[in-house]
Amino acid sequence: MLSVAQHVSDIICACSPSLHALRVLRKHGMGDAALQIIYRAVVVAKLLYATSAWWGFTTAADRQRAEAVLRRGMHAGLYEAEQPTITQLVESNDDTLLCRVISCSSHLLHKLLPDWTSHGLATS
Repeated sequence: MLSVAQHVSDIICACSPSLHALRVLRKHGMGDAALQIIYRAVVVAKLLYATSAWWGFTTAADRQRAEAVLRRGMHAGLYEAEQPTITQLVESNDDTLLCRVISCSSHLLHKLLPDWTSHGLATS
């Protein structure tokens, strides 16, 4: 069985060819704005893929390694420092998913939610 640490390592390794391709595109004259869009669409998307399923099982070291990919992107001018961290992105994605599950009764995961109960205030 694949450990979460190994999964994080595999994801980080899968980002390396994309980073190389971005360096090649930069050498061929592609502008920084386009490179940043591609970085977010490819590298950040790879890092975030299915995080709702495995992020909760990561250690602090795993999370630091994932954040290091963004820091390398910052140093290369591919990711702005004021943009969210991986942890912030994961939390935002989880919040969005939960809101969609709660608000859409036809969502696949909606049936897994506990029944709603009403908690009225006691009046005396």
